[in-house]
Amino acid sequence: MRAVFAAGLLGLIAALWTWTLPGDPGLREDMAGVPVLVLDNGFHTDLALPRGALEARPGPLADAVRALGPGDWILTGWGDAVFYVDQSPIERRLPDGARAFFRPGNPSVLMLDPFAGDPSFRIPPARRRALRLPPAAFERLAAHVEATLELTDGRARVRAARGGDDARFYAAQGHFWILNLCNTWAARTLNAAGLQVRPLRSVVSPEVLASVDRFRRADAQLDRAARRD
Repeated sequence: MRAVFAAGLLGLIAALWTWTLPGDPGLREDMAGVPVLVLDNGFHTDLALPRGALEARPGPLADAVRALGPGDWILTGWGDAVFYVDQSPIERRLPDGARAFFRPGNPSVLMLDPFAGDPSFRIPPARRRALRLPPAAFERLAAHVEATLELTDGRARVRAARGGDDARFYAAQGHFWILNLCNTWAARTLNAAGLQVRPLRSVVSPEVLASVDRFRRADAQLDRAARRD
């Protein structure tokens, strides 16, 4: 009986490890489309989104972006309402990090951080990816970001700000903990645009980049097949 239970548990773990959320099979990269940057700082994933494209669509996300300081790109990420905002040395924050990871029910925030220039330059090439999404795919991505906001009277609510930078942290939907992390949020956002993602593996930031790599390889294969035809 123990052997059967162990085999079943291993099978469940393997199934979850390879579990893939399907994307849009018709999604193709559009070189004339909307640029999206996927940035990995080593443990956390931000999505850099063009300000103009966000402001062009109506709704509370566009209103929040218009209220930010100057910058052509908006760094967008999700995380714990305390640990994510705090930038003090990590060794001082380890107890709070344990709380954020292992205590269910932690409130969350959506970060919107305006950035002047190209934000990819501050990230090594191996930890950044660039996409060009068709307008419809970008709209789905932006709608997912907007749906993350916890609205009050139809408007986003600033929960925290940091001295010394223009980032704003808005009250957000969802609870942060080990089964629902910043990187899994980024993966789900890309999935909303149409990319396949592996939710369990996406607890780590390199897997979010890997989802972009898989999409681009599939896109290149479709291009080669079209040329052969």
